[in-house]
This record gives sequence, structure tokens and C-alpha cells, in this order.
Amino acid sequence: MPLKPSQLLSCLQDKQAEFRHFDHRALALLHQYRSALAEVANHPFLALPTQFSSYDGGNLGAFPLEPNHLFPHWVIPCQLTWGNREQSLQWVRGLLTGIKTFAVDGSQISPGKDLSIPVALVQVGWFENLHLPSGGYTKDIQLDVLTPSDLKVSHDQLVEGVVSAHRFQLETQRLVDYMNEHHNDPNCLVFFDGSLVPSFAEKWDVELSDRYVSSLKKLIATSERTQVPLVAYVDTSHARDLTVMLEQVMNLPEAPSIQDAQLLDPLMKWGDRTLLFQCRRSGILSHFHEQQGDITFTYLKSTREGYPARLEFPRWIIESGRLNQVMDWIRGELIIGNGYPYVIETADQAAVLKAEDRQTFYRILQDWAEEQELKLRFSRKMVSKTRRR
Repeated sequence: MPLKPSQLLSCLQDKQAEFRHFDHRALALLHQYRSALAEVANHPFLALPTQFSSYDGGNLGAFPLEPNHLFPHWVIPCQLTWGNREQSLQWVRGLLTGIKTFAVDGSQISPGKDLSIPVALVQVGWFENLHLPSGGYTKDIQLDVLTPSDLKVSHDQLVEGVVSAHRFQLETQRLVDYMNEHHNDPNCLVFFDGSLVPSFAEKWDVELSDRYVSSLKKLIATSERTQVPLVAYVDTSHARDLTVMLEQVMNLPEAPSIQDAQLLDPLMKWGDRTLLFQCRRSGILSHFHEQQGDITFTYLKSTREGYPARLEFPRWIIESGRLNQVMDWIRGELIIGNGYPYVIETADQAAVLKAEDRQTFYRILQDWAEEQELKLRFSRKMVSKTRRR
């Protein structure tokens, strides 16, 4: 049956006091943290407590890699303005013409109980934009099937993790291949859709989480070796690295509901970025060993409305003096995509598996299984759903 709005509104009304209490406390903490941010930003980072000047493996959150006292609230103004969209696009043409941008995304069909044989499908899609007046781009896909042997795990809940990890490895390997193909190309930028710090993988067992870490270590190392800039783009970030840093530096009360993007949002205008910080988060980052100091991040106001996006880079980009150039390339992609990098959006469109793709997959799988005389059976529930749709 459909949701009954009257019951929902009644339930919310009964519990409004709990929501109001949470809202008032969260707002008070947010104001406290923003005041602390303004205070810390007035002092050189060398004046911060000495325990924050060297990495000791604890959850320090972050540490600035640029002189933080030169910019109020750690925000570096963009100072780019145009009278209309056509003027901004003209700026983009002058900036990105001849610059190759590349992105990869993935999709998957996980195994379910409706099939008698465990099988999964993963697909990655990629898009390369040459940014030439004559046009020119590459868009393609690669897929792989996971067999019962691939999906044989000790617990059913790990199956989804195995499929996701395999897709992740295909995505990162395609980026690695592209960077190798464009070794020392000064006019190339690669986008990774996601974070270089896979805290989400901590919920998996050691073997699975190591697959994520190994893939990302290879990705970061390849970017430095080939000198092809890599940016990990997180459009909606829930990271709290700056919040944790403020909590410890200023001895603030814990505020798990406050996220970096929320903290920074009213302090930024379109195109502004924060200082670049070294990520010093606890947990899975320690598994990067010698590379755990190589992940840096900034926040970029990507739209006039909405929280800033989080961008992560290998540290070599700032050490090579290319950060400002890369940031402008990213701004150009945002303008083309109306607030979201066009190259990532197009890669996502190439990779996504729609409902009709799922039905095609099951139909081909069934026909192939019959040819091979495999005893593949679909549940009655699944057959019923297919008929209704």
C-alpha cells in the first residue's frame, strides 16, 4: 500500500521536540566551531601545538600545507567574474582548448537469491574530452562477469563487497592505464569520482579493504610517476577532517554532526577554494604506509547554491607548482557542466546499467546457460516481476 501522509505527519508532530533539541544543539556547536576557525586562521600554523606539527598516527584530521594566516577562514578567493554565461564559456575555451580531461565511472548488477547460480556483472565507462575546436572525444565501456568462484566468500554479506571491490579495481586500473598512455603529458587531467581515503572500506574484512587500498596506492603512485595530475572529486562530502583538527587544536566539544563542507559553506563564494591540507585521518589511512602523507585536499565552491565539493590530490601536484593551474582546469569543467564536472557526468552516463540492461543481462544469461546445459533457475518472484514490467 502507498504511504499514508496523515500518519507520517502525525508521527513527526509527536516527535518534534526531539528534532528541535537536536537542531538547537547542532546549531550552537556549529557557531562555536566557526568562531574557532576564524581564530585559528589568524595564526601561522607553526604556532599550533607542537603535537600537530608531526604525524604520530593519531586522528589529527588535517594539517595546512599553505600559509593559513594569510587567508581569513582558510578561504582563498577565486576573483573570477563574468557578466554572463557566454563570457564564462569564452574563458573556458581559452583555458581548456587542447587540454585532455578523462574520467571513469562504474556500475554493477549484484547476485541475488532469485538466481540459482551466483553471478554478477560489473561495467566501467570512460570519457575523454580533447577540448578541441573541431571536437573529438572518446567514450567506451568495459564489462566483466563474476563467476561463482569469484563470489565464493565466507559470509553472504561479503558478496556485495566483493562485487564493489572488483568494480573499483576496474575503475582505478583504467585510470592507471590512461595515465601510463599519457606519460609526461603537460596538457592532461584525470578525474577520479570518489575519495582517495576509502574509510568506507573499514567495514569490510582485511582482504577486501586491502584491495581498495592497493588500488588507490597504485593510482597515486602512477600519477606521480607519469606526472599526470589526478583529482579525486567528491561532490557531496561527509568528511570531518577540518572539524576534527579544530576540535583538537581549540579543545572543543565533540561535534559528530558537523561536517567540513557545512562548516565552510557560508564563508565561500563560487570558485573559491580553501587552503590545501594534508589528510591526517585515523583508520585506514595508516594502511597506506609510506604513502599516507601523500594525500592532500581542499574544498571548492562548485555552485552558487549548495555545499562546497571536496577535492583530493596527490601531494606532488602542489610540490610541482601546478596546483593553481589544475584548479582552474577544474573550474572550467564545472562551468561546462553547470556545477558538476562535465567529464565525470558523461563517464557516469556511459557506465550506468539501467533497468532494461538488467533484463537484457538476465535474458542473455538464461539463453547462454541453456546452450551450455547449465541448470540456471530464476525464482518465481523474479519471473513475476519481469512479466509485470
